[in-house]
Amino acid sequence: MRCLLYLLLSLLFSCGEAPSQQFPAAHYGRAANGAALPDLKITPGDVLDAPLRTLCAAGYSATVRNVSRSVKLKVFFEYGIDPRDAALYEIDHLISLELGGSNDIANLWPEPYAPTPGAREKDQVENALRRAVCSLKMPLFDAQQGIRKDWTLVKIP
Repeated sequence: MRCLLYLLLSLLFSCGEAPSQQFPAAHYGRAANGAALPDLKITPGDVLDAPLRTLCAAGYSATVRNVSRSVKLKVFFEYGIDPRDAALYEIDHLISLELGGSNDIANLWPEPYAPTPGAREKDQVENALRRAVCSLKMPLFDAQQGIRKDWTLVKIP
């Protein structure tokens, strides 16, 4: 079944338009400070109802990270990206698992590695936000909403 889905997606994308120079093959709907931001109509974000002590426990995200290949393919499809270009992207959680984000497709988007800032830089912001939240320097809700709105502008205490 997965092979059939991949084949169908590949056929769909093989007849598409040439990729954009700034953000390869994708439509994001918004950008800030040189970074692609997810289309909030496709990826509005989604969080779990987990206590702070759970989110802040060492290794928490590894225990809940679970995004299937078929869901990743669907994310690529929703953003108009050829799955054969997957190496250019990270299927990212808009609101990171460490900040209570869920694995639901409403919280996933294909974040490009380039241009910078990109996926690697967002990971650094997420780590700093987790430290701020877990040290009680920032409310969890504020971190979640800041990263949802525009991760490039989040002020980390």
